[in-house]
Amino acid sequence: MDRRRATVRDLRRQNRSGLLGTLFFHGPLSRAELGARTGLSAATVSTLTAELVEDRLVVEAGQVDSDGGRPRALLRVDPGYAHVVGVDLGETGARVELFDLGLRRVATAERPMPSTRPDPADVVRSVVAAVRDLLAESGVDDLLGVGVGVPGTVEDGSRVHAQTIGWDGVPLAELLRAGGLRWPLHLENGAKTLGQAEMWFGAGAGAEHAVIALLGSGVGAMVVTDGATYRGATSSAGEWGHTTLVYGGRGCRCGARGCLEAYVGAEGILDRYRRARSGKPVPRGDDPARLAFLLDAAERSPAAAAVLDETVGYLGAGIGNLVNLFNPERIVLGGWAGLLLGARLLPRIRAATAEHALRHAFERTSIELCTLGPDAVAVGAATLPVAALLARGADPRAHRAAGGRGVLGTTASPA
Repeated sequence: MDRRRATVRDLRRQNRSGLLGTLFFHGPLSRAELGARTGLSAATVSTLTAELVEDRLVVEAGQVDSDGGRPRALLRVDPGYAHVVGVDLGETGARVELFDLGLRRVATAERPMPSTRPDPADVVRSVVAAVRDLLAESGVDDLLGVGVGVPGTVEDGSRVHAQTIGWDGVPLAELLRAGGLRWPLHLENGAKTLGQAEMWFGAGAGAEHAVIALLGSGVGAMVVTDGATYRGATSSAGEWGHTTLVYGGRGCRCGARGCLEAYVGAEGILDRYRRARSGKPVPRGDDPARLAFLLDAAERSPAAAAVLDETVGYLGAGIGNLVNLFNPERIVLGGWAGLLLGARLLPRIRAATAEHALRHAFERTSIELCTLGPDAVAVGAATLPVAALLARGADPRAHRAAGGRGVLGTTASPA
């Protein structure tokens, strides 16, 4: 009997999840349109949407004329139901953003990293303070959860391995909770959060086979196959930046030699430019400004032009490897460095990729730029608590029956 009750409960949650997800991504929709999209009966749609309206997750959003009958009400997910926070924990700083449930940005805070190998305790204090400041300034008290994109792989949803910044199994979720983040936490690799944002709302939308590449200080990627993220045995799949491009080549921050990141990551590009300038520092303040200086200088400086020519070639070889390995229909280039390079050099990057990819596969692959801008990692991090809500059908009845306190009253738990 328990097994039968659990099966009925699971089916009900699955149906709620399907309806809620359909409204989130495709709403507003009428109940008839919901039934057509989800395959659920009219009675099931009517019952479950009534519950979702009662739970304040779904609201009416106008009406649409029907064929000869009464106008039909349109439904959508209520963006004011709750808020979420997305954190881009990058290698140069932390970007913390507050969103409503429709993922419309409400407020933003930025905190610089104290060093290129930051102490986890310093990072935690900075992130916790930023979250508290955003909530206080906006008056938000209905936070659903906090998503964090990190520069490394995430073990068991809580421990971070980020070799390039000196983190080896840092219990980041535990530290954030101890620091005062009492809401549910969701940790993920930053390239994967960027990838999820682009797959949900950006240049990856609609693709079943895609690679979303992140170029910043480091280099990573999210691989999508049959519409699902490929994670590998320990969730570290996608470390594209640490595939070997040149045997015995430049030293990489990970300790190996010849990694792609050492050639097309921002630090690698700027280091090669410094060497081309006989060791003279690259002007301007931070790495984005320095990379922009290099791009501008290439119009008048043969040394700068040569560095960019090499970078285009290296990046074309790296993307060609992605084409040959994964046969994607779409490759999306993002990250702050990827956007700077792509805005000026995308046609040349496509041409260089063609030189290194198998012709048949390349002809069926598009190479595009990320459309969500430099804060796509934070947007993607914010999708993590939203995705958890959609997946469980956000059913307060089931949670209360299990002894909980409702969706928004839960204590922090790992992703």
